[in-house]
Amino acid sequence: MIVVGTSDWRGAFRDGEGTVSTATTDTLPNAPYTYASRFDGAPGAIPEELLAAGHAGCFNHAVANISGQKGLTVESVHTSVEVTMGTDDHGPAITGVHITTDATIPGATEDTFRQIAEGARAWCAFSKALSVEITLKATLSN
Repeated sequence: MIVVGTSDWRGAFRDGEGTVSTATTDTLPNAPYTYASRFDGAPGAIPEELLAAGHAGCFNHAVANISGQKGLTVESVHTSVEVTMGTDDHGPAITGVHITTDATIPGATEDTFRQIAEGARAWCAFSKALSVEITLKATLSN
């Protein structure tokens, strides 16, 4: 399966403007973004926020998969992913990712949930694609 995201940009780095879209589905059609929306809190899309949302969804799906492999069924899982932005020698950079998750998995112990969450952190497709340190805070709410 191949999924596609697209972006168009016109103008200079600080003064230009662009759009980001999901092309495979109509989930995000032509959301506008600018330097100011990415770095100064102005209205508009933030491409890194899309990474964060995608990573959260991928992580939750991995939690459900690993739980199932252990004979457990996820009742619910809520995950927030924070993408830290900074700079490196080449300019803007993603400098870290932090995952916070809270799940209800009947029959899971804290130790089992820790194994599930760490497995999801390591094996989720987004986690494998990122080369920055990915941290995790996992909470089991049974």
